Amino acid sequence: MATYLITGGAGFIGSHLADRLLANGDQVRVLDDLSTGHRDNLSTEANLIVGSICDPNAIRDSMAGCDGVFHLAAVASVQKSIDCWAETHQVNSQGAVNVFEAAKNAGKIPVVFASSAAIYGDNAAIPLSETETPRPISFYGADKRANEVHAGLAASAYDMRFAGLRFFNVYGPRQDPSSPYSGVISIFVNLALANRQLQIFGTGEQTRDFVFVADVATALHRAMAYLHRTPKGCFITANVCRGQEVSILDLAREITRLAGNTDEPAFHDARPGDIMRSVGDPSRLHNDIGHRADISLEDGLRALLDWEETRKATAK
Repeated sequence: MATYLITGGAGFIGSHLADRLLANGDQVRVLDDLSTGHRDNLSTEANLIVGSICDPNAIRDSMAGCDGVFHLAAVASVQKSIDCWAETHQVNSQGAVNVFEAAKNAGKIPVVFASSAAIYGDNAAIPLSETETPRPISFYGADKRANEVHAGLAASAYDMRFAGLRFFNVYGPRQDPSSPYSGVISIFVNLALANRQLQIFGTGEQTRDFVFVADVATALHRAMAYLHRTPKGCFITANVCRGQEVSILDLAREITRLAGNTDEPAFHDARPGDIMRSVGDPSRLHNDIGHRADISLEDGLRALLDWEETRKATAK
């Protein structure tokens, strides 16, 4: 039985990872400032410590005696990194370095951290592999790329082990549809269940690579196992994706179909800087980390719709 710290563990992805680790028999500590996370997302078996990754003392105390750390705490929004540049940089970049340094001081324990497909920017290569040159076009993507650079340097300078997982478009239960920065699937599902028309910016021909949150939690867990069996000084990045390209229009139609609606979406002017195509190459995730994200979009959407309907029914 191991003890792991999850920063941001009361949030969308972190709480699913906590569930997986607890089911595996591990002990779980969560450091979360609850700015977007929720206590109700966590099992009572998880030890929640309310605090910020901007506080080095809180990180140090939370990490004491841990066998590894999953760093997921972040302001996870491209748009908010534009709206609140300095604030998000402080959390997303300095906060990550705080966690990395605490891991060094806690015995050089392995670190699995959330990177992002945003590091690729508007890259013409399809599918995107980890060997592509990063070209971030947002402050969020720049911070995530900087974290990878810091991790790679720390692995070499301090003989540590790091895995940076480049999440593509993650969806599933516990993603907050009320947030203006929420993912497109969460927003579409909320509208469809309310029998409201889905809104698309642009033609809907933009494509994304959607991956269900349970697959992401498994990838994180297996990445930690990978680090435990590799020599010190290891640094690896891996896409967390399915390698399947889905247009926003097809996504909207599938959600309305599964929700029992027939309305076509409404279209609005495209958002400036919107990337037209994004799909990842999952080969490294499968070959090196040992996980294939195989939950289909239809199965994932059905699970999310069922969860949302149950949540709304119990909230009445």
